[in-house]
Amino acid sequence: MKNKIFLLMAILSSLVFFLAFLSLIYGDFLDEQFNVIGIRIATIIVSFASFISSTTFSFLVYYHNRTVSKLNDDMNKRAEMFRELQFASSNYSIIEFMDRMKISMESTRYIDKYVRKGSFYYHMLESSISDKDVLANPDNYDYVSIRIPFRVIEGKTVSYITLDSLSFERDNKKFIFKKPSLLEECRVFILYNEITQRKNIIVNLILPKDINFFNKEKINHFSKIKIKLNIISLLGVKVNGVSELYFTNPEQIEGDGTNTYRINSSNLTLSEMPTILPIDTSI
Repeated sequence: MKNKIFLLMAILSSLVFFLAFLSLIYGDFLDEQFNVIGIRIATIIVSFASFISSTTFSFLVYYHNRTVSKLNDDMNKRAEMFRELQFASSNYSIIEFMDRMKISMESTRYIDKYVRKGSFYYHMLESSISDKDVLANPDNYDYVSIRIPFRVIEGKTVSYITLDSLSFERDNKKFIFKKPSLLEECRVFILYNEITQRKNIIVNLILPKDINFFNKEKINHFSKIKIKLNIISLLGVKVNGVSELYFTNPEQIEGDGTNTYRINSSNLTLSEMPTILPIDTSI
């Protein structure tokens, strides 16, 4: 568009200059033929040339101001992006799973409080089942509770944690759990243990009864757990990553059927750089 306007102005300016030059050369002829009209024609040409000149100058000023405005906007956006990156890089949270993970049957009190009332808070579903069928037939499913201690190894205090997926491996078979489609995100319950003075994440799993995932009457062996999670710091900076847990399977079970696994190592791999979450103004 800019090049077309410059080309049009160049053509008009050349035409006006050519006509003005002809008027200068044939001034006597115009005076003889048209008398005063010839002078008027020359005046009109000169006035039009002045108009073209002032228009061109105004356009150049406008284009310059527009370019400067774009540069300022770009610099402001870059400065804002730098400030956001600097804030995110200083206020994220990195956690490490540690100590002992516990797997047990979920308390019927929480099943009645959430699932039977149509809510999936703090629950994940086995990948082959649907939300609607669980709500319609809650007695056809098993409910397992997972508790894993964690600590913040770098960054700020954790505000909350959400899970994208959770998978267990046993004898080359994977048990994959997903976020309920009725929820925007699957939040875990964070519980502080006053005895150990450590925080635990608690998430409940819903799975069909015919899947051999957890039996409270025996020791349940797993080779690895893979957790895709989002860690949101107290200042609203989100870290997305994948955590893998390696542990020692229990040699015995607790009296209530709980399996306790000693976590030997865990690692968190970031999937993306820390980002700032938008502020929820609806609260």
